[in-house]
Amino acid sequence: MLEEVRITGLGVINDALLELSPGFTALTGETGAGKTMVVTGLGLLFGGRADPARVRPGAQRASVEGRLRTDPSGKVAQQVEEAGGDLDEDGTLVLTRSVSGEGRSRAFAGGRSVPVSLLTYLADDLVAVHGQSDQQQLLKPGRQRESLDKYGGAAVSEVLADYQRAYNKHRKVHAELTTLTTEARARAAEAEALRSGLTEIEKLNPVAGESSVLRADEERLANADSLNAAATTAHEALLGDPTMGTEGADVVTLLGQARRALEAVRRHDTEIDGVANRLSEAAFLVSEVAAELATYIQSIDADPARLAAVQERRAALSRVIRLYGPDGISAHINGSPAPTRESAEPAPEPFDDSVTATVAPLEAGEAAEEPDEITAVLDWARRAAARVGELDNDDDTIASLTTAEAELAVQVTELAARLTQLRTQAGERFAEDVTAELAALAMPHARIHVVLSQLDEPGPHGIDDVEIRLAAHPSAPALPLHKGASGGELSRVMLAIEVVFAGADPVPTFVFDEVDAGVGGKAAVEIGRRLAKLARLAQVIVVTHLPQVAAFADNHLVVAKSVDGTITSSGVIRLDHEGRVRELSRMLAGLEDSEFGQAHAAELLAMAADQAARP
Repeated sequence: MLEEVRITGLGVINDALLELSPGFTALTGETGAGKTMVVTGLGLLFGGRADPARVRPGAQRASVEGRLRTDPSGKVAQQVEEAGGDLDEDGTLVLTRSVSGEGRSRAFAGGRSVPVSLLTYLADDLVAVHGQSDQQQLLKPGRQRESLDKYGGAAVSEVLADYQRAYNKHRKVHAELTTLTTEARARAAEAEALRSGLTEIEKLNPVAGESSVLRADEERLANADSLNAAATTAHEALLGDPTMGTEGADVVTLLGQARRALEAVRRHDTEIDGVANRLSEAAFLVSEVAAELATYIQSIDADPARLAAVQERRAALSRVIRLYGPDGISAHINGSPAPTRESAEPAPEPFDDSVTATVAPLEAGEAAEEPDEITAVLDWARRAAARVGELDNDDDTIASLTTAEAELAVQVTELAARLTQLRTQAGERFAEDVTAELAALAMPHARIHVVLSQLDEPGPHGIDDVEIRLAAHPSAPALPLHKGASGGELSRVMLAIEVVFAGADPVPTFVFDEVDAGVGGKAAVEIGRRLAKLARLAQVIVVTHLPQVAAFADNHLVVAKSVDGTITSSGVIRLDHEGRVRELSRMLAGLEDSEFGQAHAAELLAMAADQAARP
């Protein structure tokens, strides 16, 4: 419940404080005094659109601060606490909204800066605003359906929630089933293309790290002659040519001579002894290198056939890397499947074991000079195999989805029928309640009808199109509201609908903005009495120009103009009994000091008090 609202810098309002109380509060004032700005301020406070054009000329910003009382353990308090705000020690909550002349908007809840959307969310549990714009909204069939559902209470809301869950699930299953069935040919082609790629890779049987090994083999085989010649020359220089049968001046022989020369004298000098040791090591190392060269010479041999096989395998690996490697044209399983057998080159036949047998994965800790692209090919193959398994299960999936869709369709149909039944019952009660309200608003012969017509197919809110219709008198046909009522009648009809709807809405505060426009006389008295009755259930704030309505208020505030036409800081005044008599006299006769007007006003207040006291 709102306790007070301070508005500064908004339209014609410079600074105004609204002191609110439980029950029925009427807000009156001369035309242009700022009553509409008060409602605009309340709209801002609860997350309404921030229009910088509403900022008062000369003011840097417009701001609205509201203090309200709410349950410390309730939903609103919990939402504020989750946003980082706190209730005051006395259990009240302070909300603040400001908008600058440049259009920047800020919101605070419980002393903490919050998104404006939080104020809108809190408003659902704090206030319901009913005004001329809301009447236009209520003329829309979609809004009428929402209103009827809310009026229907928990019975409708629970079935509607169940229906929407079933409806959304049915749509999801139907979309998936449609995709599978309509794209069956494309998915079959995708599976065939993936199998083609997997077959090619399986025949080739690549091994991680193979590319670098084959590259080294090709380099060695292509240069076998030069490698053999160089190794032979080096071997002869180190160890001589054993085929010549003569002792040449090779490195091993010369090192042996030098070593023997030093052996004879090394005991006489420690320095030469150290040199002799190093010379022995050099002789051993050279002998070892010479032996390795001899082994290498025996292993190296020009083999054109093997070279051709290695080059052919490297070409085949390059092809699969190009197709299925990290940058391959078919690397992505979904969207870029492997090329079909018709568009791709024929896969090479499996290679002879003599080529692949020498190719082994890199040892642990050994790294190729470049990232191993074969690993990416093998990863593609794993993903492709999984995708093929998924695509091969399409028939089972389609059968399962078909069954699920049929079951969900039945569930949606049954829940839609139940929803229609509940809406029909709620519509009958709603029509009776609003018709009774119209009788009290001097439209005793008018009848409200809630018409449900079926849509072509179920939608997100069921299969019903809801429309509220009015028969203005017994012989009149039931027509849509905007066609079945005159301007004055429409205001009363909309007020009756809003009052009935508000009675079903659990929010603690209702704001009515001149929904009594276009009526007067006895109907105005009845409007005031109906609002007073509603105020027994909740706080009601009404902006009105009718003295018959204002007379029923428990609390009367007036928006007063200053001499220069602006609203001062004391622009909103709480009236005592004498003040109410003067204000009602002004509203009745246009002259607040008229004795006749004041007498009429006093009589009106007495009548309202008597009417409001009745059950």
